[in-house]
Amino acid sequence: MKWNKILPPASISLFVKGILTFEDNAPIPETILPFYADGYPGLMYHETPGGMSVQPQNKQMPSAYLYGQTIHPVDIHLKGTYRIIVFQLYPFVLNSLFDVDSQLLNNDCYNLEQHDHWPQFERRLSNQDIPGQINIMQEFISELVSNKKKEPDAEVGKAIELILDRKAQISVKEICETLFLTPRTLERRFLKAVGLPAKDFIQITRFQQSLEQLAAKQFTRLTDIVYANGFADQSHFIRVFKAFTGKTPKGFLYF
Repeated sequence: MKWNKILPPASISLFVKGILTFEDNAPIPETILPFYADGYPGLMYHETPGGMSVQPQNKQMPSAYLYGQTIHPVDIHLKGTYRIIVFQLYPFVLNSLFDVDSQLLNNDCYNLEQHDHWPQFERRLSNQDIPGQINIMQEFISELVSNKKKEPDAEVGKAIELILDRKAQISVKEICETLFLTPRTLERRFLKAVGLPAKDFIQITRFQQSLEQLAAKQFTRLTDIVYANGFADQSHFIRVFKAFTGKTPKGFLYF
């Protein structure tokens, strides 16, 4: 499998965190890609002649869709050859650009064929190479940015920035004190914009950082990861890790 990560152009960088591509032209009967919580929704387009399904839901996926917060682990099953392009979106984008209820897309997706503007862009994607398809998808996002009917919640954006800048080493109380918001106000606005309470987004960010360190083997002892990411102790880390992946950290290493 070939994969690549691309930075978005400046025109959409406030809405798109990154662009990921995956491609395999080998005649493999089936490829399984695990998908874990990372705090970011996304827009996925794929060309998979044999079909794409998500397990354990056993759901056949359309060629283009939005997905929300992935809280429970899922596996993407691809039959035969495939090409996948993912626009990783910032957490507030589903609500502000697509006018979609973020909470309804937790562990779920939205078929882009239902979107008024998408079909005209999708028709142009066939017979294009990956750079050409990325350009067309960037045009689609740019059109949404130009025509958006609601601005992103600025305070939620600042809260997310605080969480990421502090590498999730921050509490909801500290966020509220910094932004001069009550906990109730922050939770209401964060839940509407992101689909999750702020404390859950902090937890997911901690988990994702630990997952990356574990996968890259950037540790001597497991406790190095535990304390670097603000978990109370090793037992707490293992519980959180298993909730998001279905595996213990040790089981993940040997998966």
